[in-house]
Parts: sequence; structure tokens; C-alpha cells
Amino acid sequence: MTPTLVRVVLVDDQELVRSGLRRILRRRDGFEIAAECSDGGELPAALAELGGGDGGVDVIVMDLRMRTVDGITATQAVVDAGGPPVLVLTTFDDDEMLSGALRAGAAGFLLKDSSADDLIRAVRTVAEGGSWLDPAVTGRVLDRFRTFAPAPAAASTPATDPLTARELEVLCAIALGRSNGEIASELVISELTVKSHVGRIFTKLGLRDRPAAIVYAYDHGLVAPGRP
Repeated sequence: MTPTLVRVVLVDDQELVRSGLRRILRRRDGFEIAAECSDGGELPAALAELGGGDGGVDVIVMDLRMRTVDGITATQAVVDAGGPPVLVLTTFDDDEMLSGALRAGAAGFLLKDSSADDLIRAVRTVAEGGSWLDPAVTGRVLDRFRTFAPAPAAASTPATDPLTARELEVLCAIALGRSNGEIASELVISELTVKSHVGRIFTKLGLRDRPAAIVYAYDHGLVAPGRP
């Protein structure tokens, strides 16, 4: 079966990196490079040229460190405009920028030295509305959120009133970086039940993905250092 075509915009100031991404995200494997930008500031015009709005683009693969408009600023602009989901590329020393990108609304992040297979899976997952949090750096990024998290909130606040007690447990587990399988094991429920809880959490709180749930939980003091 031929995979569904995923239209991708590449945003990176290094031609060598974009060239490598092009070689991996090939049309015969179900990808089309719709446009390339060498800086975040070029992205709005590129999307407009492709047709305005999201321009029929399924996912933007975004570098974080660029000379004029960085990946955080560009990601925020895309999210504010209701554009396509953003998968950011990072190196091991970008924890602060990664946490900023997640707060800006990125759907996930991937290390630049990840395998071709991981890149393909990450791009397709984000294009299909999912999220991709590279396990090699997720823990460090969450540690940064914990370091700067607000003071713990009360167990029931206007921010969490729509949630049941179980949904609140699941939200906190997501914020701690747990997978659906890990949450199911900890709460002694099925993965299908966890998936249902996650869907209801997103709907009730107006969140579009796991990264948004992580930001929400830390911003509302639901998780904090030493206090899961």
C-alpha cells in the first residue's frame, strides 16, 4: 500500500542539513518537500506562496538556532496563525530552547543525529496530529520545566475543575513524561482506557497534543520539583 503523501516544509539555515533531510524524506517513501527556508523569517511568505494558511502543508521541520528569526519565534508565529504542526530539530545542548519551543506550541522535538527511521516516524506522526518527544532529551527538558514551575496549585482549581480525579492523575503523569503504557501500569488500567482519558483531557482543556498538556500542567502548578 502506498503511504499517504506528507507535504513538508524544511526550515534550517544550513544547506547541508536540509540536503540530508531531503535525502531521507523522499517522495517514493511518501514525502514531498513543499518548500525550504533558510531562516524562520522566510516561513510566513513560503506558506503564503503555497496557498495561504497552512498552504496544504502537513508538517514543518524546524531548526531552533537560526541567525535572524529563531525556531521558537517562528513556531509561535505558526501556532498563532493556526498553521501546520511543527517538529523541531535539536542538539544535545538545546534544552532551554526546547522548553521554549514546547511552550510556543511545537508538537515535538527530535535530535539532529537521530536515525533516518526515527526521522521518518517522527515526521509522519506529527503530520498525522500526534506528538514526538525524543526520549534522549525529554527528561532534561521536563527537568527545566520543573525548575521554573509556578508554586503548587490546590488540588481543585478553575484550571482543573473540568477534569475527573482520574483524568487529573493522567494529566500529571503526562507532564512527568510517562507514556500511555507506563501510565496504564502505574494506575493499573488498560492502555485503551488511558488513551480515552487522554482524549477527554485534550477536549476539556482545549489542548491539541501531549506537549501542550505538559506546558499546561507546569503552568498551572500541577507538578513541581519533588512533588509529582
